[in-house]
Amino acid sequence: MPQYNPPLRDMQFVLHEVFRVVDALKVCPPHAEVDADTINAVLEEGGKFAAEVTFPLNITGDAEGCRLDKTTHEVTTPTGFKAAYEQYVAGGWPALSCDPAYGGQGLPFVVNQCFYEMLNSANQAWTMYPGLSHGAYECLHAHGTEEQKRLYLPKLVSGEWTGTMCLTEPHCGTDLGLLRTKAEPQPDGTYKLTGQKIFISAGEHDMAANIVHLVLARLPDAPAGTKGISLFVVPKYKVNPDGSLGERNAIYCGGLEHKMGIHGNATCQMILDGAVGTLVGQPNKGLQAMFVMMNAARLGVGNQSVGLTEVAFQNALAYAKDRLQMRSLSGPKAKDKPADPIIVHPDVRRMLLTAKAYAEGGRALLIYCALLLDHELHHPDEQVRKDSAELLALLTPIAKAFLTDNGFVAVNECLQVFGGHGYIKEWGMEQFVRDARINMIYEGTNTVQSLDLLGRKVLANNGATLKKFGKLVQALIEEEGVNEKMSEFINPLAQLAEQMTKFTTEIGFKALQNPDEAGAAAVPYLRVAGHLVFAYFFARMASAALKAIAAGSTDPFYQGKLQTARFYFARLFPETATLMRQARAGVANLMQTDAALGVEGI
Repeated sequence: MPQYNPPLRDMQFVLHEVFRVVDALKVCPPHAEVDADTINAVLEEGGKFAAEVTFPLNITGDAEGCRLDKTTHEVTTPTGFKAAYEQYVAGGWPALSCDPAYGGQGLPFVVNQCFYEMLNSANQAWTMYPGLSHGAYECLHAHGTEEQKRLYLPKLVSGEWTGTMCLTEPHCGTDLGLLRTKAEPQPDGTYKLTGQKIFISAGEHDMAANIVHLVLARLPDAPAGTKGISLFVVPKYKVNPDGSLGERNAIYCGGLEHKMGIHGNATCQMILDGAVGTLVGQPNKGLQAMFVMMNAARLGVGNQSVGLTEVAFQNALAYAKDRLQMRSLSGPKAKDKPADPIIVHPDVRRMLLTAKAYAEGGRALLIYCALLLDHELHHPDEQVRKDSAELLALLTPIAKAFLTDNGFVAVNECLQVFGGHGYIKEWGMEQFVRDARINMIYEGTNTVQSLDLLGRKVLANNGATLKKFGKLVQALIEEEGVNEKMSEFINPLAQLAEQMTKFTTEIGFKALQNPDEAGAAAVPYLRVAGHLVFAYFFARMASAALKAIAAGSTDPFYQGKLQTARFYFARLFPETATLMRQARAGVANLMQTDAALGVEGI
């Protein structure tokens, strides 16, 4: 049976010693009074909820899955899921970082970020039910009419209702310009929507009184492609003017997807048969509004993989300390036992440290992204808000793709630590692998994220936003460059920062000549960018650890942090050299392959 202990010590280190979030938030009026004790207390209680309430439901939820009644179109979630959600609502957890004007607690996003990491470690499938509601809340909060906000936000904030995003159709996923769902205007100002959506996470379930669907569709006179997409709010039950529930709306689950993982979450085929909805934002501007939700979801998916990496690491570490197998190559270590615990073997430690480094680097990146979001929304200085938004836009595809790629590597390494025991259900490891695999696909595949990073976030503005991040890197290099104890962390960071400018210019020039060059280089380019970001945060974490040691701390946590940083720079960071070589290899060896793939004439 797996175990899970919330990583509160590491979260506190990153929050308070690396990023000093209390000071960083003091300038934001809504968060000026937030102190470290409040943050720590909330996360301690959140960790208990994750470990004690949702984690025990993870394996049983996976085994049981969801059930659809095809007569009523109602979905029953696994045993215990609904009761856990009721506890979640009773504890006020949905309201954590929401606007007090709608019943929220108004805490910083950075606190919610850490809470959700723990929920994802405990039970990714369960967490997707409330998790998607946050995106729906953010979208309506930013783009909804006053009436929509009045009707929907208090219920989403309280958790009485949940939310979804309905984008994908059977014939179109990434290419939303092809979507066919129709929205017909009605005399009363509403719209009737007709069409089919697939892969809708939490599209139907028994955990909340109502489900608020955000649906992309086309108006009758809409232009073709993505410029003709509008966004609508379509509730499962119609909402009366006084906020009470009315009759059942004509949107329902026609089938459940049978999936590799996340069995406890209802992934639905949704049918809209003249369902009544109201327009969100401007006609034909639906994608702009939906991107608020999509970007939140992309950061959330990165968080899912960090959560799975952490729980997989904890279980692999415990197993490696306990499992006796063979003797150490350098001579017996447990002489009183018939064999040594496998943690004495170098490659076992490599696998464990890979997961630990990816969890800790990912945690730092996501906490930083959440802090940027807090500044984007609440910092009094307009330029800071603008810069924070730009940096967050740059880091979002990295957070989604780099962290989910890393997460899948990490959970596989952790399964490998268990050997044959990892492959069977009893230990819970194979579920982490299955659950982690979807994170590389949904909310925009990792290839799409890489194209977004290179094309839209870097080349489109001639690297201006990348240079802003580069200034942060350079400031750290200048600050710590004279510190001899930091040289092992600063030197590789400085080298890659210097290489990044030339590398980006080179790829950009080739892409101008042939756009396919960007497509060929994008995936390795994103991983190089991911390592630049990780190297920056690991250097900052090493600096904080060294300062604590210099101040007299004997807490082994700090030595552990330094050792993890050394491992990262020695064993994981060097793939940047290979990645840059791959990106520079160009497009010819990919596209001049008709004979190899048997596609002559395409």
